[in-house]
Amino acid sequence: MDIDMTQFYLLGELTVLHRGRNCTPSPPMVRKVLAVLMLGANQVIHVDRLIEELWDNSPPMSAVTTVQTYIYQLRRAFEAAGITGPAGEVFVTKRPGYIFVVDPEQIDVQMFHRLAAEGSALLEARKPERAAVVLRQALGLWTGPPLENVALGRLLEAHAVLLAEERLRALELRIQADVMLNRHRELIGELRSLTTVYPLNEWFHGQLMSALSRCGRRGEALDVYRRLHATLNNELGLDPSPELQRMQRNVLRAA
Repeated sequence: MDIDMTQFYLLGELTVLHRGRNCTPSPPMVRKVLAVLMLGANQVIHVDRLIEELWDNSPPMSAVTTVQTYIYQLRRAFEAAGITGPAGEVFVTKRPGYIFVVDPEQIDVQMFHRLAAEGSALLEARKPERAAVVLRQALGLWTGPPLENVALGRLLEAHAVLLAEERLRALELRIQADVMLNRHRELIGELRSLTTVYPLNEWFHGQLMSALSRCGRRGEALDVYRRLHATLNNELGLDPSPELQRMQRNVLRAA
């Protein structure tokens, strides 16, 4: 990212950096309005969506006027910091709401989506080395849970959940790329950590079993299966998927 451009971050704490200076709004409700506008950058965001995010199903009689006040405060703060959009104004009023006008490369979410899509296409084209590089760039944009310093209402909570799922998918694709490059030994530590963070995620457990088995550590691979089996049985009353059961049988035969 160009340091001379204003940068907007959502993949972690919501942050506005202008020429290296933090210009993030401090009032919680103003920050929440900015988050909704940033996630819908360059699209008209209906004022009703902002009201729903701010007050859910119990808006005050003055809701529309209050939203206008928050937009005014954002405009004043950005003008004071010298922040402008590609064509001048950042917050444009357009019925029935507002547009946050910005270059997509200025927002980390937009860059993440572009890089994740590019990495996925490279992997599908059987170019794992380049795919791994691009997907690492996409994942490197994350600094924590999305919108970490914003009190999430219903709409922002839905966005945060979706973004977390998209990050998980990009991580799976990057692991697939590394598997195609035979980086099994290098993946073991990361996969052990991921199976701890996601104890019910069968895909991560299967990748760890595969990596351990390919490195000749079949006993450890079987231990991974046993732990997963116990966790699924105790938590959900389920057995591992047929695919993982076949993998376990293959490891046993190889052992």
